[in-house]
Amino acid sequence: MARTVQQLFDLTGQVALVTGGSRGLGLQMAHALGEAGARIMVSSRKADDLEATVAELKKAGIDAQYIAADCAKEEDLRRLAEETVARMGPIDILINNAGASWGAPAEEHPIAAWDKIMNLNVRGYFILSQHVANLCMIPRKKGRILNIASIAGLAGNPAGMETIAYNTSKGAVINFTRALAGEWGEHGITVNAICPGFFPTKMAIGLIEKLGADKMAQGAPLRRLGDEEDLKGLTLLYASDAGKHITGQWMAVDGGVSAIIGG
Repeated sequence: MARTVQQLFDLTGQVALVTGGSRGLGLQMAHALGEAGARIMVSSRKADDLEATVAELKKAGIDAQYIAADCAKEEDLRRLAEETVARMGPIDILINNAGASWGAPAEEHPIAAWDKIMNLNVRGYFILSQHVANLCMIPRKKGRILNIASIAGLAGNPAGMETIAYNTSKGAVINFTRALAGEWGEHGITVNAICPGFFPTKMAIGLIEKLGADKMAQGAPLRRLGDEEDLKGLTLLYASDAGKHITGQWMAVDGGVSAIIGG
C-alpha cells in the first residue's frame, strides 16, 4: 500500500550530517531535517558558533550535536564522518554546504584564493561524499546526498559581481552532482543539488549591500530575496522518500532570477 505524504516526508530516526551548519542556509536546512524527525550533526570550523547552533536546534526540540572541522582539510573530513558515525550511528543524509567565496576581477584574482575556493567548494564535497558513502551508504544500499551549488554556477555574472572562482566551483558542483548520481544510483544513493539565489546570509550580505537589496529584489520575478524558510521544502523533498525517484538533478531557489537570465 502506498504511503501517505506525511509518511514519505518523515525522517524519524535518520541521521543527517550538515556541513557549514552553524548559520545561514546550513542552519535553515538543519532545522528542516530536524523538524521532520532526523537527528542532526552540524559542522563548521568554530566550536563557539556550533554551541549556539546546537542550543538553538535543541530549543526547537531537535536532537542535535556538533563537530568542529575544516572542510577544506582531508583529515578533518575523514574525522568528521567517522566521529559522526561513532556518536550517532550510520549517516543517512549528507548535506555538503560548507563553502567560501572571493571577490576580485578575473585578471587580478589571487591564485591562492582560487585554490582555497576549489579545495573547499569542490574537493571537500568529493572527499566527504566518498568517505560517507564508503562508511555508511554503499554497504547499506541507501543514502541521500544534497550538494549546495548556486545560481552563480548557471551563468556568468552581472556587472559588479567579480567572483569567477566561486562561479566556477558552483558550476563544477552541478556536474559533480550529475556524475555522482550516475555512478551511485545502483547503490540506492540519490545525489541532487540546490542552487540558491540571493539570501541575506553572512557570506552574501556584503554583496547584497553593495548592489542594493531593493534593486536585487526588483530584479527577481517574485520581487524578493530568499528568507529563513525558502530552502526547507526542497531540502526535505531531496532528503526524504518523497524524493526517492529524483537523482542527478538541480533546482534553483532564487525567486525566478535564473528563469529570466538564460540560466
